[in-house]
Amino acid sequence: MSTVHAYGFVSSTSPCRPLEIERRAPGPYDVLFNIAYCGICHSDIHTARSEWGPARYPLVVGHEITGIVREIGSKVTKVKVGDRVGVGCMVDSCGQCDYCRQGMEQFCSKGVWTYGSMGYDGKVTQGGYSQAITVQEHFVFQIPEAISLEDAAPLLCAGITTYSPLKRWVSPGMKVAVVGLGGLGHIGVQIAAAMGAEVSVISHTRSKEADGIAFGAQHYYATTEEGTFSKLAGQFDVILTTVSSTDDYTDYINSLNKTGVIVNVGMPAAPLEIYMRALTPRRTLQGSLIGGAAETQDMLQFCAEHGVRPRIEMISADQITAAYDSVIGSKVRYRYVIDAQTIHDR
Repeated sequence: MSTVHAYGFVSSTSPCRPLEIERRAPGPYDVLFNIAYCGICHSDIHTARSEWGPARYPLVVGHEITGIVREIGSKVTKVKVGDRVGVGCMVDSCGQCDYCRQGMEQFCSKGVWTYGSMGYDGKVTQGGYSQAITVQEHFVFQIPEAISLEDAAPLLCAGITTYSPLKRWVSPGMKVAVVGLGGLGHIGVQIAAAMGAEVSVISHTRSKEADGIAFGAQHYYATTEEGTFSKLAGQFDVILTTVSSTDDYTDYINSLNKTGVIVNVGMPAAPLEIYMRALTPRRTLQGSLIGGAAETQDMLQFCAEHGVRPRIEMISADQITAAYDSVIGSKVRYRYVIDAQTIHDR
């Protein structure tokens, strides 16, 4: 075991503060790497503030992690010391269940999340707002040289969260709408455009219209404008909703064609209101949860090849609490990334 500096939480109401945490020495199949950058995801905020149920404190969050390999176990073959790597939302799974064998480790009933989860060593996992992390090699990803480490960080959650359902449903020429142009949505627009779709953004207002077009959308719609949903009725093959709003989904469902698919990755905390008759033509309402290990590596390669990059704002560790308030207030465009060197130097 070794002790590393970190920033974390001691209660649901505490600011993000300096902590010290332990990292295990690498076992035969483990990779230890020095963290360079860690993105801030809204999931970090929900978890740190116990909004998705009681958290285990002290808690270090962060699951958009990139850095440089420092040490590997004796049986590691996937990476070597000095490699540029990343870790997303998971750090381990059983490797034996049907989901694991099918490359859908995110559904493993014994899966281990990057933070706030009970690891196979019997200790609660701690995330990427820290100097270093030790992870089972299967969940360590090579970062393509074309992507900087700071840009790669948000892709390890926001990237795979949007890539997985779009890969599953989108073909070239399809009409695809992305609801919300935030941390998830701005990456989803880029991915859908790179897949050859005709992309629309559906947002509350037109305040981000220029950005939406720059990211690859051909059309932009504001729901606050009268008659918007009348114009959109029956238009789309696929709708990806990235917002956590609990507004009535019926208007969005009715914006699908008769066999269209709407996928929610925004994870609303409260029940949604849906008029079920809207689904009856043969429409599909679906959820999605990140992606498996192989699919995550595919996503990184896809983004490298197609120029998909998050738009980031770099912050220091002592700005995390303020950044959380900005995320909640929708004041960030579009993803905060923590420079982990500011944890080293504190």
